[in-house]
Amino acid sequence: MTSLSDAATARPAEPALFAGLVDDAAVFPPGNAPLAEAVRLHRVHRASGYAACVGPLLVPASAAAELAGLLEGAPLRVAVIGRPGTPAAEVADAVTLLRQTPGVEVAGVELGWTPDWRATDFGGLPRTLEVPRGPEQEAVVADIAAEASDSVVLQAKFRTGATETWAWPDETELAAFVRTAVDHDLGFKLTGGLHHVVRGTHDGHDQHGLLNVLSAVRWALNGEDVDELAPLLAERDVAVLVPQITRMSAADAAIVRAFFTAYGCCEVTDPLAELTTLGLIQGA
Repeated sequence: MTSLSDAATARPAEPALFAGLVDDAAVFPPGNAPLAEAVRLHRVHRASGYAACVGPLLVPASAAAELAGLLEGAPLRVAVIGRPGTPAAEVADAVTLLRQTPGVEVAGVELGWTPDWRATDFGGLPRTLEVPRGPEQEAVVADIAAEASDSVVLQAKFRTGATETWAWPDETELAAFVRTAVDHDLGFKLTGGLHHVVRGTHDGHDQHGLLNVLSAVRWALNGEDVDELAPLLAERDVAVLVPQITRMSAADAAIVRAFFTAYGCCEVTDPLAELTTLGLIQGA
């Protein structure tokens, strides 16, 4: 396979393709950074040459009170996270606390989809609802999409990394999710496992690649079906993927990111450093 340095391009990608793409999930597994250290490092990221690529700091609802006691210096932009199974009321209480805390901007809220998700008021914040896998998924995506509009910011979230209770979704399953979201005109973010720019096996575990996903979303928007998307998600040669990225125009980048809005990564510098090595971005 082609190395990152050998696949480097002299033509950077459209900046909009990576703007605010990588949310800072430092406190979540496998990073598990202490919250104070995560806040400190997030401020470093926000002052760096790659700051434009970094989204908000993701903070568990359970850590809201701790975060409120840590804030000094520049305002901090965060999203409040409730993993599936976390009561919506607990997430709402965390949002209320942080919205009343000077120096905090709450950019959005994320929690697991439940049939009664509409019952909890988050004060107009953008909401991201993590969807299940299997036959129920399409109906859940349709349910979220039914409420999304220009004035109501809603999106789906799908877990791309394995956990103790969630097996790694293969290329076909991820392709089916992308196809379903695009078919329902619904934006989405991904979470877990996207630490590298190209599909590969890392530390003995299969992981999806960021460039694979971006390319697959573009193909899905062109109307390609799951059978065409899955091989692209399975591609392990970064030299095949880089031209897919550099050929995207500003309009292409805008529509791709309207659907694939962000993803959480526990070490944002991992994918950004690889993108820099490839010449696709500058400053990491």
